[in-house]
Amino acid sequence: MSDVAVPAARRRPSRRRWLHSVPEMAGPAAKRGAGHSLALGQDARSRSATAVRTLLDSPGLAEASDPVRLAVVVLASRTPSETGVVEIRARELGRWLGLSVSRVRHAVVPGLRRSGVVDVDTLPGEFGEDWGLTCRVLPMWDAQNKVGHPLRLTKPELATLLRLMEALMAPGWAHRDGRVTPAGLLGARTGHGAAMDRLALLLLVLEAGETGRVRLCGGRVDKRYGRPVATLARLLGRSLSQAERVLERLEGAGLVERPRRQTVSGLRQAARLVVPAVAAAHGGRQGSADAADGLVGDPAGTAWPSEDSLASTKPQVSEAREAYGTDEGDLATTASLHADHSSVADVSSEVIDGLGFSGYADLGSSGRPENAYAHEDQAAKASVAASQRAIGGDGPLRGENRGECPGGGLPTEGSGSRSRLTVVDGAGARQQQKRRVADLGDLRVQVALAPVAYLWGQLRGGQQAVAVRAAERALGALSGIVEPKAAPRVLAARLTDRLEEVGGEALVRDPMGWLLGRGLVQRPACPDLRCDDGIRLDTGSDCPTCENIVHTRRALRARLAAGVEAEMQYSDPAARRDEAERRLREETAIEEQRAQIRRARAEREVEQRQQAIARRRALEEDAELARRQAPCADCGLPESAGLCPVCSYRRRTEELVREAVDLAVAVRADLLDAATVDELTQQCEADTRSLLTLACERACGPDADPAWAAFTAPQVAQQIRDERRAAALRRLLGSQEAVAEADAAYEACLRRRGRGAEAAADEAADAAGRRTAEFLLRQRLGELHAARQRATAAPSPADRVSVDAA
Repeated sequence: MSDVAVPAARRRPSRRRWLHSVPEMAGPAAKRGAGHSLALGQDARSRSATAVRTLLDSPGLAEASDPVRLAVVVLASRTPSETGVVEIRARELGRWLGLSVSRVRHAVVPGLRRSGVVDVDTLPGEFGEDWGLTCRVLPMWDAQNKVGHPLRLTKPELATLLRLMEALMAPGWAHRDGRVTPAGLLGARTGHGAAMDRLALLLLVLEAGETGRVRLCGGRVDKRYGRPVATLARLLGRSLSQAERVLERLEGAGLVERPRRQTVSGLRQAARLVVPAVAAAHGGRQGSADAADGLVGDPAGTAWPSEDSLASTKPQVSEAREAYGTDEGDLATTASLHADHSSVADVSSEVIDGLGFSGYADLGSSGRPENAYAHEDQAAKASVAASQRAIGGDGPLRGENRGECPGGGLPTEGSGSRSRLTVVDGAGARQQQKRRVADLGDLRVQVALAPVAYLWGQLRGGQQAVAVRAAERALGALSGIVEPKAAPRVLAARLTDRLEEVGGEALVRDPMGWLLGRGLVQRPACPDLRCDDGIRLDTGSDCPTCENIVHTRRALRARLAAGVEAEMQYSDPAARRDEAERRLREETAIEEQRAQIRRARAEREVEQRQQAIARRRALEEDAELARRQAPCADCGLPESAGLCPVCSYRRRTEELVREAVDLAVAVRADLLDAATVDELTQQCEADTRSLLTLACERACGPDADPAWAAFTAPQVAQQIRDERRAAALRRLLGSQEAVAEADAAYEACLRRRGRGAEAAADEAADAAGRRTAEFLLRQRLGELHAARQRATAAPSPADRVSVDAA
């Protein structure tokens, strides 16, 4: 049919867009070489960051460990653009993750399978272990057919992401020809926490600009940690304490900096987060707080990790650097709060050797300086001094050195609230000295353990670490019952009461056992979780549940005593009392039997639920295994999960061809004439398939692999479908209905906004015309499907003849 004629007269002025020629360049364009791996442009960085975040936000990785999440990113970066299948050894994957091959086989590979994000096939080794891995990152595999999907990365984009991963965490290789590929910034980092450190550095680099500054998160954050820690915690999806430990490790390795900005008060308080290697790669300045910072040099000299800074030992961070008090710690490292002293005395040799400093006195010195503690030995100040000793021992008011110097030794490894001292024994072995309660970095733990400061001083270094963890667990349990701010005071009151029970700290023979088994544990006297020795933790009053239990027991005793009194009123009082006690014991035994029956019933119900869950999981696993082992429904290829990739691509191609044919027939054929519709459908389908075949041959070549040709066919068919849809919309845009709707919208906009709004009226008219064309296209497609259904349901001429003869 001929196209619908466009009316010549239009009520709005016609608009025509002109293309202007651009003069050619005077000479050939300059060729750009490959830049630094960390010097990403804005588009490349945004593309890579979006792809990595999309992978990490997959539903299967919500509860996965950090090695599993990093393994998904590593496999995605190493995915070939041609096949989409990664072949890698388990040992090589472990080197990328900073883990041993045993950890990869027993933790990472099962975690990848459980997540459902990666399809893993293993090649067994000589002893049946997982030696080789053949992996497909399923989100990237599925995104190949989705235009505009964040994970549909092109070959250059995959190469850029792989170069970035190599610069950050490549393990390094020695080639056969003698060349050596150096390791990445974290290539030497192995052991516990290595995967989290690598993932954190990758996310920070992807968020950093050309100056190396990472944009910090907005909103309210916990002041104990600071905004840089909150930013990293949100990027990793982990807690603030974990993010703080990771940031401390990266900062200690020189990979991340937290420069401070000068504030009005003169203190360097507001923190920033800078990745120096990114700034060095771009050849610019760091985004630090000081404007006088110079240019950053080679990243290999500024941010490359040393073996000492990234050792593969298990302890990654000092026990004293806890989650609380982060702001105070940062402030102490950036601004000196020590009082200025006038230089009225000469520097002696002891001061030069490090034996003298402000607030320090020899162990044998008996005199007291005239300061705040000048009269502390008086009776009026005895209670203040006792409380000071209970919290952390006596110490100078200013310039306090937290570590003691036994034998006149020198304080080592820093000073202040987070300092640690080491002593050397006769054999020369370095041992960690015991810390006082006041030396703990967590203020909440200091307040909670203040009543047992004497017992704390009797613990060894390892015992103190165990006791700190036990105190933190007790504080965490109390934070769920009372206000978190009141939890340290409640735990301190509990320790005080337990010490009064035993008669004081001097009567505790085993401090470690008493703390773990009696002092820090909660002892509920009733089923109420808020009860501790008959006292409500949240209110501090007597527990009403305990009172109810006592009232019930007293009522039972009174009822039994009344029954015995009525039955044995003429008996001896001792005999009546013995009978009442016997009946009370019987009643108690019966109640205990009932409680045991209830507990057994509850245990059976729990066991039955667990068995039902196990059976359901087994059925699901069997169904999943059967689905994976099912042959292809089209070609019969075994173990294809019901449909092999080639047949899946073929089905998708057929669906797109049908859509393209329907779009062409809907706007050209007379939908009321079934014969014309059938004839035009056959012609359009033949033309479309011929066009598809030619386009696939041009894209893949005549002798291309069938699998590659099947993979290319849906993409070409989708382009044909989109072109047919655009042509159909352009055809319907000139229809009478679309023109009338556009004119109406144009006039309505002019009436509402006046004569000075012709541009807005043109836009409104164009939008109305497009909406009408889309509506007409949907309507024609519906009519086409209805006409085909009527033609299919109508009886054929042979059937009508047979019906008439009957």
